[in-house]
Amino acid sequence: MIAERLSHHLPHIEVNPRILSALVCGSAVALLAVKWTRQRRLKQKLEEARRKREHALLQMEKMSLQFKQQNPSVQPDAILSLPLTELVEKLREGSLSPESVLYTYIGKALEVTNDVNCLTHFLPECVTQLQDMKKQKERGLLYGIPVSIKEHYNYKGHDSPCGLAYFLGILAEEDSVIVQVLKKQGAIPFVKTNVPQSMFNFDCSNPIFGQTLNPHNHTKTPGGSSGGEGALIGGGGAILGFGSDIAGSIRVPSSFCGICGIKPTEGRLSFSGIVSPTYGIKSVHPAIGPMARDVDSLALCMKALLCDHMFHLDPNVPPIPFRDEVYSSTKPLRIGYYDTDGFTMLPPCMRRAVHDTRKLLEKAGHTLIPFSPLRMEYTANELFLKGLFPEGGSTLLEKLKGDLIDPNLKPQISVYKLPYLVKRILAFILRPVVPRIANELKALCGTGSAKNLWKQHTEAEVYCQEFIAEWRKLKLDVMLCPVMGPAFNLGYLGKLLATGTYTVLFNILNFPAGVVTVTTVTEEDEAELRRCKGHYNDHWDKLIKKAAAGGVGLPVAVQCVALPWQEDLCLRFMKEVETLTLEKMRRV
Repeated sequence: MIAERLSHHLPHIEVNPRILSALVCGSAVALLAVKWTRQRRLKQKLEEARRKREHALLQMEKMSLQFKQQNPSVQPDAILSLPLTELVEKLREGSLSPESVLYTYIGKALEVTNDVNCLTHFLPECVTQLQDMKKQKERGLLYGIPVSIKEHYNYKGHDSPCGLAYFLGILAEEDSVIVQVLKKQGAIPFVKTNVPQSMFNFDCSNPIFGQTLNPHNHTKTPGGSSGGEGALIGGGGAILGFGSDIAGSIRVPSSFCGICGIKPTEGRLSFSGIVSPTYGIKSVHPAIGPMARDVDSLALCMKALLCDHMFHLDPNVPPIPFRDEVYSSTKPLRIGYYDTDGFTMLPPCMRRAVHDTRKLLEKAGHTLIPFSPLRMEYTANELFLKGLFPEGGSTLLEKLKGDLIDPNLKPQISVYKLPYLVKRILAFILRPVVPRIANELKALCGTGSAKNLWKQHTEAEVYCQEFIAEWRKLKLDVMLCPVMGPAFNLGYLGKLLATGTYTVLFNILNFPAGVVTVTTVTEEDEAELRRCKGHYNDHWDKLIKKAAAGGVGLPVAVQCVALPWQEDLCLRFMKEVETLTLEKMRRV
């Protein structure tokens, strides 16, 4: 047939059917060979990355064992039980050696990753840094503290793949600014932690290093995208770590893993040297921040980072030091609160956590004022999704080209791949049946033009002004509200992008927001979950019920929020919540 068509269009050229058939077959074979070669190269890259990690874990095991044999008097449990503030004090006064602390945490981190698969890299340079640090007379605020860093923080000589084959093997030429400041303050970065593929997912799994599990329940996810950090710190393998957050990626793992974490205002900590699959997002504000076991650890960390050294390395960071007087204040607060945003269904335990905390705060002399979030469906679709994917997700798809797609990411990628017209038609057809899914599909069509993108940026700014005006009208100092949780069952978060509204809101507003664990899931919570119908009783609400089921005993957290650049006030509020919660637990 091909020969006949060519003969018709090219009548003066004789076409030999055998030659033509050979050419067609040869082309097909060549295409298959190219595809096979690419797949083989991809497989080799993934296997090489896994081999490197296995070698690194063996190196950690050997170093830890050797130190234990040479130092039998060191008591690992005693070191691991110390809060960060006490550990810092003992290191500074010399009653504990930096070696004993570093090697203890190397051993514990190895134990935790063998349990939940949370590490991607060991940083053997930590040993050299330790030796060099001991020769220096000046001791920073984090002297001798081992810290973990999320996989996409650049560390010289190591790659930052973001769970993608695209970035594998690209070695950083220098440390990120945050790593440089940490070293200046005496902290010792010693491991990198796992992330979901591309980091645009609330789970924590990728084709390179696999699935990270929740340290409290292995049928649950640790959250994402800073899920490796959450799992490592929640499992006791690190005392201080660093994540990033563009939709809740610090706060969700902190909630799921029972630890504390804060997302600062964008630009409060330097983003220089942080790898991302997409840059240039303007109306949804990314930030990096610390994660730890308690609020005092976060405050000490922020105080250490907000220093002249960071302001010098990155002049884009405003030179605003940490205000101790704000963090240590005991002045009563005016606190806005809400227990639902009216859009995303919350498991009953998360709403109960807000009300239990509200009662504790009222009893302690603070003023609590009801607050209603503004137009959350509009916020989720028009401000968040269009702000994050104004081009419909094509930039992210470029980074995934030729890669294996992780099962947790497949539902999202399938939607991004749909042609613009198909998305619009599906949105029109589905609107009468499942309006929320239809509206999400429409939003994922993107903005369509530069003019519309500028309009979207303007709408986000206007929304922020409206929110602040309402905040000012009520004369609020801070806000108490829910966070996503408790930890979801594995395999659900890839289908539930919309569940992030409780955290996404504060990336759009660019408000500092932190998470504090206040209780655990009870049998009563579980029974009430089974009776829940949500705000819409639709496909998403039913999925959330299934995802949250089986959570008895898991951590339950609340979210604490302040206005931009008021991280010290946000932490002060978090500390108040933490203190009142601990006092209540002691009384019980």
